Amino acid sequence: MIILKAENISKQYRLGVIGTGTISHDLNRWWHHVRGKEDPYLKIGEENNRSTKGNSDYAWALKDINFEVQQGEVLGIIGKNGAGKSTLLKILSRVTSPTTGEIKTRGRIASLLEVGTGFHPELTGRENIYLNGAILGMTKAEIKAKESEIIEFSGCERYVDTPVKRYSSGMRVRLAFAVAAFLEPDILVIDEVLAVGDAEFQKKAIGKMQDISKSDGRTVLFVSHNMAAVKNLCTRAIVLEHGNTVFEGGVDEAVDYYLSQNKMQEMVPLKARIDRSGQGNFLFTDIAILNEKGDEQFNLLSGESYSIQLHCNTQMKQSNLKIRLQFIDNKGSVRFLCNNYFVDTNVLNLEASNGHIVVFSIPKFPLPKGDYTIQLTSFSADGLQDDIENALSFNVVGGDFFKSGREQISKEGVLIDYKFKLID
Repeated sequence: MIILKAENISKQYRLGVIGTGTISHDLNRWWHHVRGKEDPYLKIGEENNRSTKGNSDYAWALKDINFEVQQGEVLGIIGKNGAGKSTLLKILSRVTSPTTGEIKTRGRIASLLEVGTGFHPELTGRENIYLNGAILGMTKAEIKAKESEIIEFSGCERYVDTPVKRYSSGMRVRLAFAVAAFLEPDILVIDEVLAVGDAEFQKKAIGKMQDISKSDGRTVLFVSHNMAAVKNLCTRAIVLEHGNTVFEGGVDEAVDYYLSQNKMQEMVPLKARIDRSGQGNFLFTDIAILNEKGDEQFNLLSGESYSIQLHCNTQMKQSNLKIRLQFIDNKGSVRFLCNNYFVDTNVLNLEASNGHIVVFSIPKFPLPKGDYTIQLTSFSADGLQDDIENALSFNVVGGDFFKSGREQISKEGVLIDYKFKLID
């Protein structure tokens, strides 16, 4: 059964002002309306692209969004900052209205959009539980039946009779999520706010969302930049970019699409780099990080399987060549190292040829969230052959290396084994 349907949802904002605009624009809209004509300002405006200045006073935060959500489904909504995710959730939650289009829903919606949304700061945590329940249309008896579960889940029992204004942001999130989850809405809308909570509570919250969707048959809309959480929780996902839907489908495919589209800035090709050192008898000409499907990646997930593909040219007939890849963080520290010296295939015998491909396979990528570069170095018996700093930049956007529901955030890398092969 379809429990939520978005039909041609668009949201337009006028830049640089508070409210909808000027009196002249409002009068112009009214004059077109009484004559039965279309709003003239719906014909103008530019896409929601933060990287360009633009020439119009109007911008489309969302443009022609269409999707359906089945009862019991967990829909992930992913995209870059400013893509329109939060605007869409506000429209779905009736916090703001769309400029065009219509939202059709069945049942009660509970939203967790920002830290402390819907909480009165002067009321205690217990009083806010009853306030939020009343807003959802629940009776006092219904709320009282869930009160103890809410307090226990939130972990705020000691402070539940303290005014919420004295809570930390993490405590507010814990209580707000517990209220939204346990008061049994038909549709639960969760924005990125879970990032404020600690790792233990995030795991607990994701488990609760899985329970309410699978066991209770309720629907969850989930926005997050944590791709591991999206993969673990969601059954389907949509990707937003500049206010438009650019992908809708399976969650694995959606995450792969998002990561491949969110590429880092293009760099000078390796074969054209002149800031390199070495004798030059063996040269790196190209580098790429590939996922299991063979698609190039610039944004990786910790714990996933990747291969580093190197294209090389050599003028040497034969060489006991060593190739080293150093993964360096944004502070200049080497966090991870690959070298064929450490494995059985530690000697590369290369004939003079243009077109060698060397592949380092990493079955479980070990680095935590952050920005990294790769330094490429090759050695032979004659000495250093090629050395290129910042050969490739990439970003680890998250992941679940230990399969514990928690992101890896330690400052130390994890040493793992890897496979190595030469493709002639």
